[in-house]
Amino acid sequence: MGFEVKRVRECYPALADGTAYLDGAAGTQVPSAVIEAIAAASRSGIGNLGGAFPASGRSHAIVEGCRRAVADLVGGDPAGVVLGPNMTTLTYRLSATLARDWREGDEVVVSRLDHDANVRPWVQAAERAGASVRFAEVDAETATLPIEQYDELVSERTRLVAVTAASNLVGTRPDVAEIAARAHAHGALVYVDGVHWTPHGPVDVGLLGADFYATSAYKWSGPHVGFVVASPALLETLRPDKLAPSSDEVPWRFEWGTPPIADLAGVTAAVDHLAGLDDDAIGTRRQRLLASMAAVESYERAVFARLREGLDAMEHVTTYGRAARVAPTAFFNVAGRSPREVATHLAERGVNAWNGDNYAYELVGALGLRGRGGGVRAGIVHYNDPADVARLLEALAELSPGRP
Repeated sequence: MGFEVKRVRECYPALADGTAYLDGAAGTQVPSAVIEAIAAASRSGIGNLGGAFPASGRSHAIVEGCRRAVADLVGGDPAGVVLGPNMTTLTYRLSATLARDWREGDEVVVSRLDHDANVRPWVQAAERAGASVRFAEVDAETATLPIEQYDELVSERTRLVAVTAASNLVGTRPDVAEIAARAHAHGALVYVDGVHWTPHGPVDVGLLGADFYATSAYKWSGPHVGFVVASPALLETLRPDKLAPSSDEVPWRFEWGTPPIADLAGVTAAVDHLAGLDDDAIGTRRQRLLASMAAVESYERAVFARLREGLDAMEHVTTYGRAARVAPTAFFNVAGRSPREVATHLAERGVNAWNGDNYAYELVGALGLRGRGGGVRAGIVHYNDPADVARLLEALAELSPGRP
């Protein structure tokens, strides 16, 4: 049977309202299995961690099960999965910890392709440490990140390179492995924002060369929980701020306060859901994830091609980004209409799409759209179908200047 979108859509109660949810880049809907897992954890009786009683033990099992699930999703080590409320919070936490060893003359490399959560924490940490920040620039015409510039950007003074696995705005997928190789050749660490790419294809943090890989479950059909995945050995070298009585073990030392335990049960259910998207996938959960996410990537590419071709055929629509390798995300503007006006028009026709800069602050500036309202973003995830795309295109066609 393989991947069948009709069956997949039946897993999502929210889709029954008839809306075309093309806003998945900002957060996906959740399947019934995730909803039930969160409810079941709450019904079972859970307690805070570290207690001698069974409810506490159930909570500990949920936490460790979540770590194993996330490790399977991205190809990491469960002992290196750090839990947190979201990628932004965790990146601030890691940047403050890493910057303790930075000195004047050290350098950090960030990119204008990235979501600001993988820019501003590093910029601010470098400023406090007296280190310098160097920006990798984008090609404004194609919204790509030329790889050659890293030969000049990275030096023996570079301490960290931060880069996205896929632009959350235009979908561009830079060559992370090549960037990481250049960084590692000079002894620098590599922090990869995988939030936008993880829902769209197989992930292997080792092949990417990521020393740190950040992802958020609410972008791949889970609850609002974030993770940073690193090797336990690397985390052992870092000493974050923490409360005196809290655990000093890795990865616990990086986790502040009590986690949302019931939600973590939902994370495991979300990973299991992804592993089952291809009915023909067999083997371990990791093997089934690789097969299912490869099927997702192929399916989404085909649906997104319809979306992109439809947008490109409209003379009153301007699209941004022309990378060869992309996540299925479109960013565009409509002549004579503000992005908010377009998003409102779409919403009135049952199509969810975002407007603004979508926190890709540097990229919107590079595209010349800062101060102009940014643009409109529509993206494909595995539960979207061609009918969703058709509704978007028809609604945009209504905004044509020649349309009565």
